[in-house]
Amino acid sequence: MTVDTAELARRLIDGDRRTLARSITLVESTRADRRAEAAALLDAVLPATGGSVRVGISGTPGAGKSTFVDELGSRLTATGHRVAVLAVDPSSRRSGGSIMGDKTRMERLARDPAAFIRPSPSGGTLGGVARRTREAAFLCEAAGFDVVLIETVGVGQSETVVADMVDCFVLLAAPGGGDELQGIKRGIMELADVIVVNKADGDLLPAAQRAVADHRHAAHLMRPKHPGWTVPVLAVSALEGTGIDEVWTEVERFEAHLRDGGGLDRLRSEQAVAWMWAEMQERLLDAFRRDERVAKRLADAEAAVRAGRLSPTTAAHELLAAHGLADRDED
Repeated sequence: MTVDTAELARRLIDGDRRTLARSITLVESTRADRRAEAAALLDAVLPATGGSVRVGISGTPGAGKSTFVDELGSRLTATGHRVAVLAVDPSSRRSGGSIMGDKTRMERLARDPAAFIRPSPSGGTLGGVARRTREAAFLCEAAGFDVVLIETVGVGQSETVVADMVDCFVLLAAPGGGDELQGIKRGIMELADVIVVNKADGDLLPAAQRAVADHRHAAHLMRPKHPGWTVPVLAVSALEGTGIDEVWTEVERFEAHLRDGGGLDRLRSEQAVAWMWAEMQERLLDAFRRDERVAKRLADAEAAVRAGRLSPTTAAHELLAAHGLADRDED
């Protein structure tokens, strides 16, 4: 059935939640006809996007990320914000992901009419999941959600992917036995704009205070991600609700810092161009894999490379030539 994208866009901008869910389902589709409709929808709502604060949230295992997002989101909706929570979950293709578990742990936010929680689509590559998460964020903005929280459910590259689609990246850590920094890769530390040490309560309070000092020292040694911005490190207790307001104050302060001098506009423009290239790479790779001429040779080429009979470079050149992309001499 053909989608009336103009009508869909109108209802979406009016804030209809069912239309938002339907629109996200549309952009998640891998069907060629649906892709064209999704692109038309995104173009139609583009003027209504860009007004939200986009925040990425990543956390080490056991940091209490779901409780933190539930508390932060609930406080934001209580002050008049509309909050959308999206997830980038590359593990969902294997395990089904954990966002449904997160929704059960985000009890208040899941019931809040001013909030919208959506899992990333399963069954795709990280690049595909990231693309659809970006599109879902755009649709949430168009629907009037002025805060978009994008959390990484997976590990590793997903943090970098999320950092490339948000304004502010919040790293959530938990107190430990003096080795809490060992569980955080340097690359992820360098992505952080705000660092939050959760579970600063009860018997864990002294450990949380030590973790704050350790993270502040580590952040001081990092090269500044944005000129003039010193990464703040805060202690919070999502369970008790302490320190949460201070985290949002720092996010807003960072957003204001980016806006000064046009930094936020430049960041989002760069992200949009990077998104365009990522989309082209994914579509080109998809077309390459679907090419029957490539499919006939792909298995033999992979077997030859595994057996050491053919170099990866030669195999790639042969497959690209089969696709019609033979090397050409440059003038």
